[in-house]
Amino acid sequence: MDGSPATADLFPQFDHCVRQFEAFGPLTRSALHECSLQGNRSLQVLYHTNEFWTSLQRQGNGLHEISYRACFKPQLPAFFIERLTRPGEVVFDPFMGRGTTLIEAALMDRIPMGCDVNPLSQYLVRPRLNPPSMQKVEQRLDEIPWSMERELPDDLLVFYHPQTLREICALRHYLLLQDQNHLSDSIDDWIRMVALNRLTGHSSGFFSVYSMPPNQAVSVASQKRINTRRRQSPPIRDVRSIILKKTRSLLRHCNEKVLQRLRQRSKKACLLTGQSKQLDRIKSESVSLVVTSPPFLDVVDYASDNWLRCWFLGIDSKQLEMTVPGRLDQWEEQMTCVLDELRRVLKPGGMVAMEVGEVRKGTVDLEKSVIRCGVESGFEVLMVLCQEQVFTKTAQCWGVRNNSQGTNSQRIVLFRKPNRRS
Repeated sequence: MDGSPATADLFPQFDHCVRQFEAFGPLTRSALHECSLQGNRSLQVLYHTNEFWTSLQRQGNGLHEISYRACFKPQLPAFFIERLTRPGEVVFDPFMGRGTTLIEAALMDRIPMGCDVNPLSQYLVRPRLNPPSMQKVEQRLDEIPWSMERELPDDLLVFYHPQTLREICALRHYLLLQDQNHLSDSIDDWIRMVALNRLTGHSSGFFSVYSMPPNQAVSVASQKRINTRRRQSPPIRDVRSIILKKTRSLLRHCNEKVLQRLRQRSKKACLLTGQSKQLDRIKSESVSLVVTSPPFLDVVDYASDNWLRCWFLGIDSKQLEMTVPGRLDQWEEQMTCVLDELRRVLKPGGMVAMEVGEVRKGTVDLEKSVIRCGVESGFEVLMVLCQEQVFTKTAQCWGVRNNSQGTNSQRIVLFRKPNRRS
């Protein structure tokens, strides 16, 4: 399949679907918008506005329910994967994060590939592409020496009861030792992934005392303030029971047919850690579709957000090189480099669906920057989809006004690589 044209013949059907879409209410509204390009040029781009996928919580496969900052819902990649690819084709995400695009691609019988500069992504994505059975997870948890006496990191007692922290440290030690001795398998990887997801949160389903938001770890000082304000102290949590409960929830939609499909697709999956502007391990003209969402300037500090997860993995978060440019011109330069590389790996006629939003309190429309970058990289701009949606729980947590700013205001720029060779 490498080098063969992408399924470009699917686009006319996609275009018709978008224009006539009314699955959740009114018909799509369409309008032309002018976008300025380099060299005093401009381009008329067609914007389509509607609710193209549901904004309801927990409507996708349970495997997606892993907390991660600034992630989109699985319905977004599913919308494009279903309409712009066929089973067996490669779907790629150069900013894979928690792996929503990759998991959805595998569930839909496509080959998943992804890249992220954050090494945490690999630990969150790979286990869900090859899930173990509930029985195997239970058996492995029974084998872990939970009562192992180890020195506790005192600063973490602001999050955890001493008994809970002792169990977390025992699990951490076991997993690091398994890695060191090259004994880790898919079951260990799964347990590690679930534990990473349960380190801090806002309910009894997490290891910690109440902490918000649930998809990142606040600083020790911030957690002390939360504890004081709420007059709370960390309760005892049963780490093993919480891991089993979360495993059961993640696997609730995974019957044997689904598990078999994931196992087959995971064999060809490619997960990279590094810069998305250099994808040497991905063959030229091998990808049919890219669905992704790049960092929105320097809005999110991924290294600081994940310091506790990095501790559990034995990674020094201060050594992570995940700096995102804060200046728009620098960000555009970086995105152009990424799109140059995406153009190389895409088949002729292959497409990119890049989700962005408004930042800086609505003063910066990143889709216009992305359009400039795409044109500079030689892509054809097909359209911009504007996703209308009601308030989501995540948006409410961050105080985001509906359809006005931040990740709750979604715009997806759709590019196509020209069919001609270049």
